[in-house]
Amino acid sequence: MSDALTLAQQGWPAAFPAVTLAHYLFVSAAMFTVGLIGFLTRRNLIIMFLCTELMFQAAGIALVAFGRYHLDFSGQTFVIFILTVAAAEAAMALALVVLLFRKRETLSADEWTEMKG
Repeated sequence: MSDALTLAQQGWPAAFPAVTLAHYLFVSAAMFTVGLIGFLTRRNLIIMFLCTELMFQAAGIALVAFGRYHLDFSGQTFVIFILTVAAAEAAMALALVVLLFRKRETLSADEWTEMKG
């Protein structure tokens, strides 16, 4: 930790201005909003899946930006975990989409509202 402070005090890596942080956070918030709106309004399972991936990536951008702003690697570490969860979610979602498509020949979420056990 002291090495990071020493490097930061020497000017390397260069200071991350707050204006740039605000730009990254704005992009992250916009991506998350688009993903959330897409997830709530679209009824196609693949589109809903892609919107959740977009929200994961928006959270990753925010974490990396905050980590860089504070000269800390914890943001990048959390992004690795987010990518791992996203990969597991992608595998499960794709398998589920293929199974559901084989059952009813449609990917509309409205067709699956009355699932029976």
